[in-house]
Amino acid sequence: MTMRAGTERKLLDAAEDLFFAHGIAATSVDAVLERAGVSSATLYRGFPSKEALVAATLERRQQDWLHTWTAAVARRTDPLDRLLAVFDALDDFRTRSAASRWCAFLGAASEYADAPAAIRVVLDAESEALRTRLTALAEPVVGTRAAVLGEQLLLVVSGALAMRLREPGHDTAVARDVARSLVARSLVVQGSP
Repeated sequence: MTMRAGTERKLLDAAEDLFFAHGIAATSVDAVLERAGVSSATLYRGFPSKEALVAATLERRQQDWLHTWTAAVARRTDPLDRLLAVFDALDDFRTRSAASRWCAFLGAASEYADAPAAIRVVLDAESEALRTRLTALAEPVVGTRAAVLGEQLLLVVSGALAMRLREPGHDTAVARDVARSLVARSLVVQGSP
């Protein structure tokens, strides 16, 4: 017997609200059940463990993030603006995800010194999606330096997300400026003999 979509949504909504606002370890399964208004039998029909629930919550959040980022890129036509649209997406996503103090993926990674396999897969997929998309968006801007710039921008994006934990109102203006500097540097290096 599988879980109904509405029940699954209630569980994932409750888990996201609690895990990413208070921490995964600090949030009991009972708290998620109470928030969702479902029984433990219902939970375990769809998710065999708390870790499976965490992984499903992260997967759903990843899809929401990618949708937000795709929309931000689609609003731009200039290749550099499309690359830097990741910062527009970060700002857009933050305004819609008030429950999270910072990045749910960084938070999950920080809570698990050795993440269970289901969670590790999701964390790795999120990092790779960021890296791949940044590199693809960088290619029209810096050509053969795209992989290097993509890796550098992954670090800048991660730093911008981490700053939100230190300073909850932190925006992406400084990160965007750093990214522009890295693009300019990549263009200079690319033009060097």
